[in-house]
Amino acid sequence: MKMWIRIIALLAVSAAALVAQNLAGTWQGTLQVPQAPGGQLRTVLKISRADDESLKGTFYSIDQPGRGLPIGAVTQQGPSVKITIPGIGGTFEGKLSADGNSIAGTWSQGQPKPLTLNLVRATPETAWTIPEPPPPPKPMAPDANPVFEVATIKPSDPNRPGKAFQIRGRELLTLNTTVTDIITFIYGVHPRQISGGPSWMDSEKFDINAKPDGEGQPNLDQYKTMVKKLLADRFKLAFHHDKKELTVYAITVARGGPKLTKSEGNPNGPPALFFRGLGVLPARNANMEEFAGVMQGAVLDRPVVDQTGLTGKFDFTLQWTPDETQFAALRGGGPPPPQPPSDTADARPDLFTAMQQQLGLKLESTRAPADVLVIDHVEKPSEN
Repeated sequence: MKMWIRIIALLAVSAAALVAQNLAGTWQGTLQVPQAPGGQLRTVLKISRADDESLKGTFYSIDQPGRGLPIGAVTQQGPSVKITIPGIGGTFEGKLSADGNSIAGTWSQGQPKPLTLNLVRATPETAWTIPEPPPPPKPMAPDANPVFEVATIKPSDPNRPGKAFQIRGRELLTLNTTVTDIITFIYGVHPRQISGGPSWMDSEKFDINAKPDGEGQPNLDQYKTMVKKLLADRFKLAFHHDKKELTVYAITVARGGPKLTKSEGNPNGPPALFFRGLGVLPARNANMEEFAGVMQGAVLDRPVVDQTGLTGKFDFTLQWTPDETQFAALRGGGPPPPQPPSDTADARPDLFTAMQQQLGLKLESTRAPADVLVIDHVEKPSEN
């Protein structure tokens, strides 16, 4: 009897391995997206087997410019398949056909309703051509000390929602940003670490469009240096530093280790950390210090410090249900957005639970000495 049990178990393991092996290959399908040129986007997933027998791969949206993105995880239970792409917060879920040559499924990327995406296994004859990615921009000399050659600053449209810092090509763009927002971004501090200054620093919003001088693509530190000069020149900002013990949040590694995908992006390139609604944060090419900076600048009501000890850049997506203390500045003091009932499949955990479950990180309250920027002088921006 024991021998038969062992044989059945071995057959079950072999069958599971065979099905998993069937996923290795090139899969392609078309998303119907009305906003896209032509109303559709062709999608390709190249899946292969890693040295540890797990599945890995690369995701391509070949009708959009850019490079392929690493697949975070490929999981399978029977015919059910789930594939995540952390860098854009994308998830594909579907059912593998009996012959192993097609997967009927859906694509989710923060939208209220998943989009239909049916994948078929491609052969060398049927595989779509994946365009060569554009060459990476030539970097600016690391010892360069650039300034903005042209900078336009204008009051934001009060009827336009959102808030953003964006690097597009060589230009730096901001949307609906206050002086406090800009200071927190370039100096890596929380609003609680800014003392003094007029009330309009927190209320009046500006859009900035600035182009650097010189040649090459500036790195993030060079962009921050240029914005510091812009604040001093156009806003006449002057301040001094002080120290103060504050209540902070510390990010540490949870038991079991981090659950982060190493980024394959330019290690010297800027991160992409743009919220897809309150409580959905896809991150690409971001280190832990940059992640902490976004959390303290937009989400949490106190400074956030990185105590993970993790180095390098990562791709991941964090999804959670915000509480009444989070995103206060973006909500303008209003209530948090309505969330699905806790007994539905779409319900998200709170931030502390999501950090552990999705990223393998912990967020803990503690007290620590913090740098404080004391504003000595600031003016509304000079004319363009």
